[in-house]
Amino acid sequence: MSEVDSYLRLKLSQELYRKPPSMLEPVERQRVDSVAARQRSIEQRILSSAEAAQVVLPASSLSQALAEVRGRYGSDEEFLADIESSGLDHEGLMAAIERDLKFDAILDGVASRIADVSETDIEIFYLMHRDKFCRPENRTLRHVLVTINESLKGNDRASARRKIDNVRARLLKSPERFAELAMRYSECTTAMNGGLLGVVEKGQLFPELEKAAFALNVDELSRVVESPVGFHVIHCVAVESASEQPLAAVREKIRTHLIESRRRAAQKEWIATLFKQAA
Repeated sequence: MSEVDSYLRLKLSQELYRKPPSMLEPVERQRVDSVAARQRSIEQRILSSAEAAQVVLPASSLSQALAEVRGRYGSDEEFLADIESSGLDHEGLMAAIERDLKFDAILDGVASRIADVSETDIEIFYLMHRDKFCRPENRTLRHVLVTINESLKGNDRASARRKIDNVRARLLKSPERFAELAMRYSECTTAMNGGLLGVVEKGQLFPELEKAAFALNVDELSRVVESPVGFHVIHCVAVESASEQPLAAVREKIRTHLIESRRRAAQKEWIATLFKQAA
């Protein structure tokens, strides 16, 4: 295996699976080798291009890249053992890193040719994708959960229902005690935070809970609701209606998206041209 192949396998094993090549399962190794083969083919075309001859890498970039590779390991011993098992020595590793950096620099140079994103571009994108900038209705909720466990004394269905009914009755009389009663009776991890579920949008709760929760007004208490995990009483702390984010609030987000989209498109088009020329 060449130094290029060894380094690609080393790098991709870490990026895809966070483990050295020697620890890969057969299916993982197959995927790494497949991705490496595609990447090697693309690299060969790019590093043979006219643009490649114009790239000069500063010495500091090699040191930084080596430190980044080293940083993926818990110790120098692990790092050196992995390098050795991959068939690389220090010189081979540095040559492979330099090749990698040159590859990235060439693509960055190609991407730098894109046209600037204008304010008009941003406004057009916003108008054509307004649905992307709608903040859905959400509610701040808290709840008390009593689970059902027929094999556990005191948590059979009948006992659980009596317990949650009692909690709800007490909350109707003293709603200000919600946090106290949640900490005392709720069998959910949120009990330690007074039963607070936080800000919730549709699609995040069990259907039974969502239907009940999104029918509540502020400070309203739900009926007892059963979900797959047990009985709940839900309290609505706040309601935020659906709203559209103004252009001013998302302008820079759109600018970044358009720049990145144009960079990727320019790089793909340029690479495709290289392969067409070779064909």
